[in-house]
Amino acid sequence: MSRNWEQAYAKGDTPWDKGRAAPPIEEFLARRTVTGEVLVPGCGSGHDVRLLAGRGADVIGLDLAPGALEKARRFPPVGTERYALGDFLALDEAFVGRFDWVVEHTCLCAIDPAARPAYARSVRRALKPEGNYLAVFFREVPDFDGEGPPWPISGAEIEGRFGADFELVERFVPRRTYPSRPVGCEELCWMRLRA
Repeated sequence: MSRNWEQAYAKGDTPWDKGRAAPPIEEFLARRTVTGEVLVPGCGSGHDVRLLAGRGADVIGLDLAPGALEKARRFPPVGTERYALGDFLALDEAFVGRFDWVVEHTCLCAIDPAARPAYARSVRRALKPEGNYLAVFFREVPDFDGEGPPWPISGAEIEGRFGADFELVERFVPRRTYPSRPVGCEELCWMRLRA
């Protein structure tokens, strides 16, 4: 079942918005660099967008909720970040083959699992040859009762969705997390699109 994201932003019912960038992405950037043109799908209020832009990347935050982008644009710019309205699952042709990186946090876990094939297809389509996909996956959702969002994803499904087209560069369980997400429930994966 899909959520009405615009309605959630209009009502301020956005428990996924913690008011800051994702700690696992901060942890990754403490050791690695993300450069070039970057797409952040499901960017919400743009915290991850601004984190990446502040480190020198040329970032576009994409969201299908106008209210999310309105909120994101209220923050002072920190670099060359921009925001675009659109549905990542129906990727606009202007975004095809354009990006050096797709950086994901809470987008895949928020969509209905039946839409995951379309999501994986859009990741592949958005990237340049040998482009990078950086994802914070929810491997476990505390107190998950089978209803979402968020919906967890197994290691086998990650491999099934991305393994044929991507080579795994690095994966780890982040030590930096939001307090509501215990260490061990998220996994960060860095993959590179095969040439």
